[in-house]
Amino acid sequence: MTLHYIYHSCFVAEEADCLIVFDYWRDPDGRLAELLSRSEGREVYFVVSHFHEDHYNAALPSLCASHTGWHLLPSYDTVKRRRIPRELPLAVLRFGESVETPFFRLQAYRSTDVGVCCVVTLRDGTKLFHAGDCNNWYFPHEETDRVKITPEQMEKLFLSIVRDIRRDHPRVDYAMFPIDPRLGEERMRGANQLMQAIEVGELHPMHFCLPVEK
Repeated sequence: MTLHYIYHSCFVAEEADCLIVFDYWRDPDGRLAELLSRSEGREVYFVVSHFHEDHYNAALPSLCASHTGWHLLPSYDTVKRRRIPRELPLAVLRFGESVETPFFRLQAYRSTDVGVCCVVTLRDGTKLFHAGDCNNWYFPHEETDRVKITPEQMEKLFLSIVRDIRRDHPRVDYAMFPIDPRLGEERMRGANQLMQAIEVGELHPMHFCLPVEK
């Protein structure tokens, strides 16, 4: 398996017979287009963790509808908020549920934001964690208007989700996790807590392409 970074929170897990695309939003350097151009004969799965604009590309439904072997796996909130026809997704991701394909198993978990985060287990046992927007969004106290709960409540929620994941997956080989500069000195707080609880082979930062307010 080869893991390719595309942009912001988008990654592609490339296997010999399939591609798994996480949270496709933009492809400014054409990396995703190049991978898709070489996908003939392989299944392609687009995983969407939640409906936020920076994790979703509006062309996905038409792309999947017009390409044989291309499949959409959106979260429940994405289906509702983006008005995706119910018959289009291969499956709808809901926390606490799993999706089985011939190439991988996806388990969805709660998020500290909207939608889900997920662990994908490949046929050879390789495990990939994609956080979506699940993070310890521990903004400084003077910026608590960014979230609806206190930093202490956020941390408690995040750690409870990490415990849920650890129960099923005490180790993951690849973790794609937000390292958001808007969090300032706390940008690594969630990642460090994740790695303290779960053995992580490789940590791949994401969610750092949004403008930082000054």
